[in-house]
Amino acid sequence: MNHLPKKDGAERIVSISAAPYDGHAFPRVLESLAALGATHVEPAFIVGYTEPFDESAFTPAQAAQYAAWLKEHGIRCHAFSSHIDLGRADAVEVFKGRMDFARRIGARVINTNAAALANEKRFFANIEPLVRHAEALDMWIGLENPGDGSDNLLNVAADGPALLRRIGSPRVGLNYDAGNTISHRPGVDTVADALAAMPQCLHTHVKDVRANADGYFFTPLGEGQVGCGRILQGIAATALDLSIEIPLRLHRGPDAKPSRGAYPVPLADIERVLATALRFVDEQLQTAEEAA
Repeated sequence: MNHLPKKDGAERIVSISAAPYDGHAFPRVLESLAALGATHVEPAFIVGYTEPFDESAFTPAQAAQYAAWLKEHGIRCHAFSSHIDLGRADAVEVFKGRMDFARRIGARVINTNAAALANEKRFFANIEPLVRHAEALDMWIGLENPGDGSDNLLNVAADGPALLRRIGSPRVGLNYDAGNTISHRPGVDTVADALAAMPQCLHTHVKDVRANADGYFFTPLGEGQVGCGRILQGIAATALDLSIEIPLRLHRGPDAKPSRGAYPVPLADIERVLATALRFVDEQLQTAEEAA
């Protein structure tokens, strides 16, 4: 699997997903991230994860406003989350619009789900024009394993090689997320699966989860059951860029279906968790790189 091309000596990009800021205005998100010392944001437009939206969110005028906000706060955008089922009848039109928006604000990677197994045929018809659009925009499409327990074309790392071979384009790779695996396929070894996925990845998400009888709860990195420390040590041996994604307003029930809290999480709580996460990522990567 080909990673995004990097200049010699380029530093790894560590983005922070906007998902924990669900319900807060984007300029306030950027102000908060700048105060934390973050350099990159991964905007999140994910049905069920974030505030409701429609395609009017992705107009050129909206992109120009986002780009201006990013410049004002000194934050860059490398990855962009906008998950849909790419086997939908309208997926080509919808996802092209989102790709255009993402590229206008600087993103090189756009992350999405693949498709429900029932939509397999249409997925492979749709991915061809989307690959051509990615080539035209000089972007990459990251397919992410879901977390809701449904049957998908991409459930675990072992599904990746055949899927990517059939797509047949270096513009498409995985955006693997072991924090989804724990709820999507309970019983799968999250660390082993994440390590198996890395050669197929062009980007990756890192989040931690604690599971109990009431469902799946997102935790600070290193405090859950995903094995984020060992996964980050694996990432350290690759050229992969990553996003810290901790959707604090969300939890999954025992059936793995997501639900959002009634109110946004207070900024002070978000910032405390993200500051700890940035330190955790830096420490794990640095320790692994020093040991190599």
